[in-house]
Amino acid sequence: MTHRPAVHQVLATLGYGDAIGHEVLGIQRVLHAAGYESDIFVETADPRLESMTRDYRKLVDASHPDNLLLHHFSIGSKASRTAYALPDRMALVYHNITPPEYFAGVHRTLARQCFRGRREIHAYVDRCDMALGDSEFNRQDLESLGFSRTAVLPVVPDLAHLDDTADWFVAHQFDDDWTNILFVGRVIANKKIEDVIRCFHAYHTTFNPRSRLIIAGVFSLFERYFAGLTHLVNELGLKHVHFTGHVTDAELIAYYEVADLFLCCSEHEGFCVPLIEAFYKQIPVMAYAATAIPATMDGAGVLFDTKDPAYVAALMDGVLSDPHLQDAIVDAQLAAVERLQAKDFDRTLLQFVSQILESPRRGTSHVSFDFWQQFDALEQLDEIRRYRPSAYMALPEEPA
Repeated sequence: MTHRPAVHQVLATLGYGDAIGHEVLGIQRVLHAAGYESDIFVETADPRLESMTRDYRKLVDASHPDNLLLHHFSIGSKASRTAYALPDRMALVYHNITPPEYFAGVHRTLARQCFRGRREIHAYVDRCDMALGDSEFNRQDLESLGFSRTAVLPVVPDLAHLDDTADWFVAHQFDDDWTNILFVGRVIANKKIEDVIRCFHAYHTTFNPRSRLIIAGVFSLFERYFAGLTHLVNELGLKHVHFTGHVTDAELIAYYEVADLFLCCSEHEGFCVPLIEAFYKQIPVMAYAATAIPATMDGAGVLFDTKDPAYVAALMDGVLSDPHLQDAIVDAQLAAVERLQAKDFDRTLLQFVSQILESPRRGTSHVSFDFWQQFDALEQLDEIRRYRPSAYMALPEEPA
């Protein structure tokens, strides 16, 4: 009996409500509809999603040389290393790795994980049949890392959850004659929320004292960074900055519906789904033109290339004081959403799967029991060579 290849997904963790989590579940729905057996193997998962996943250690039992593993790579993990050693075909789905320097002073563990992830991805160059970026920015990053066969598996966010009923309490709190500036996303260092606060402070003090800033996103995992932000708010004497923490879909809808402007100062994004959500909810968007953000905005919204607070505040006032300009911005943003939703994600995914399964394989990995220990040791040795050359020269020579 011929074995029908299964197409499984592997990743470090499946989060609830985040962009990667939505994409993973969307991929599984497409694969199931096409008749593929497809499970999601993880190290950890949000308790609300655990029933939809399997422990990564079970991947060994599900392995088959004809199967395809879609490996979502963001940081190095035990799940990644297990998948690497199996005989299955592999395609990398790359969501980018935030440069570790953003976390060096605020979250050492995450800085270490990002550093190791950026280092570890080089081991997959010859392991993968194809490397897929979820944006053109990410595809180019893969190319620069040495992957020879790359393509874009576009992010096409499912926006249906934004059509439900808004949370009444949130709407009642903030739906008034004040101007609401909104940012949506994790409260994490690469998002540069301190710059959002400084720009809001300039706008609030120079143009509109009846304005408030709402920052909707989880901050419980990044306490040191969050403490720095609250200290900045106090130092600036701001009384109208609201950190919401994690929000439900109904609360998120309410924040979008009361917002007058979406402001983003992030410096590192692989895509940035909240920008598209704000487009869809018809909120004028202003964003710093960094990494994937210009491509995500696709000619819509307002991009700025300097984060001088006075300059950004003047732009904010220019948008917020001109209803005709706001209408033109919103119309362009809705057109960008239409272009994005016109992309056939299902067909694109299934074409990539067929191409990989029908093409000659690049070969499986041959991993000794201590492969990853050797890999780590080699990388550490290279760090000594680059950053401590005198110590490197003092190391004993390899026996002949």
